[in-house]
Amino acid sequence: MAIDVTGTKTLTTPEEVIAFARERGVKFVDYKFVDLPGTWQHFSTPISELDVDVFEEGLGFDGSSIRGFQKIHESDMLLVPDPTTAIVDPVCSIPTLSLICNVKDPVTGEWYSRDPRYVAQKAERYLIQSGIATTSYWGPEAEFFIFNDIRFDQTTHSGYYFIDAEEGIWNSGTSNGKPNLGYRPRHKEGYFPVPPLDRLQDLRSEMVLKMIEAGIQVEVHHHEVATAGQAEIDMRFQTLTKMGDQLLLYKYIIKNVAIAHGMTATFMPKPLFQDNGSGMHVHQSLWKDDVNLFFDRDGYAMLSDTARYYIGGLLRHAPALLAFAAPTTNSYRRLVPGYEAPVNLIYSQRNRSAAVRIPMYSDNPRSKRIEFRCPDPTCNPYLTMAAMLMAGLDGIQNRIEPPPPIDKDLYELEPEEAVNIKSTPGSLAEALNALEEDHEFLLRGDVFTRDLIETYIAYKRQREVDPVALRPHPYEFFLYYDA
Repeated sequence: MAIDVTGTKTLTTPEEVIAFARERGVKFVDYKFVDLPGTWQHFSTPISELDVDVFEEGLGFDGSSIRGFQKIHESDMLLVPDPTTAIVDPVCSIPTLSLICNVKDPVTGEWYSRDPRYVAQKAERYLIQSGIATTSYWGPEAEFFIFNDIRFDQTTHSGYYFIDAEEGIWNSGTSNGKPNLGYRPRHKEGYFPVPPLDRLQDLRSEMVLKMIEAGIQVEVHHHEVATAGQAEIDMRFQTLTKMGDQLLLYKYIIKNVAIAHGMTATFMPKPLFQDNGSGMHVHQSLWKDDVNLFFDRDGYAMLSDTARYYIGGLLRHAPALLAFAAPTTNSYRRLVPGYEAPVNLIYSQRNRSAAVRIPMYSDNPRSKRIEFRCPDPTCNPYLTMAAMLMAGLDGIQNRIEPPPPIDKDLYELEPEEAVNIKSTPGSLAEALNALEEDHEFLLRGDVFTRDLIETYIAYKRQREVDPVALRPHPYEFFLYYDA
């Protein structure tokens, strides 16, 4: 990602970044970092404030105002920009240099244990130290919706949401004072129709061009299964921390391009009832230098023993992983049978009803990978990918055998077959409980810390699980008002 978009050089040092900013006529510098739940935060300074010392000494900020960070009596923290992340911000109208930062404690001088980006970097170091592999590659497929209107509110005496999208099939009978021209994807029929059914081709193309401008390699974009503007843009695989950076940039670009066109994009997993939700299927593989450790031509689905054990680790720890990978109460509206959601903790080749799918598009050893289908794009990508890597490594280190693969539609199994298949947690509360009970594998190499895990669980319970549980649901009035 850290390239001059002319493609002529890679930026690696503070001096190169400062020279690049001058060449591009940059007026401001934007410093971005991620909070514990996974949302980018930022502040900006005039370009005149950027010098080499900023990259060495950092810039101060109030850590007590950031979700999941410090208490008020220990709030002073530092942001240290990573020069390899320098780009010209693709959505700002005033030329702005964008730098992604790590967080440091100014008192101890240590990198901050709750900085998700630092967790990802430690996971990559632990992989090398383990001796198993030198590199992990990641390819998340983050789906999203593009709506024309979204309204929601919650008070003591009311609660509602209202979604509208010009492309939504529910608008097939409306007029709004103008002709209705039809052409809308029906529920579950939005996969791959050409325009005019797909009304968002040019908008997605503009998003892709902005991503390319920012140094992201994009492979494909398309309409997704649901009506009302569900979409997917796929990035080329990348190493763990770099992919975490790219995924946050990806979401940033998509939201801002949509807003610029008077529309709104959401990565919420299940905004629409009775249609497909938005997942983030994560392709992953381990390499030792230039050798793909997941490939064996004689293995099931051309998988090596290493890959099978890696899958064993993912499936063994899946309930705990989902506390990071499916991190919202809404995530579990998506993880239900019948909407291509992977609730069955099984692996299988070509099979989109399994939690782990083995793509079979090619027999090229370099393309062999596994796809974990449970995550969704509300997750913090650094924590989620680091946790998946640690689970997979635990599987390899302990030779964890996954349940035997099942090459059938898992939603159509006979009861006697289905009874032995474990499922994903049914709620965020269950996933948090699982993480509380099963997290020792995350602590190896000091990749995750108990402090981070405890803070994360407490935040999710206090700020999300409990508040949602306390509020009446609109459908409860339908069910119970006349009781």
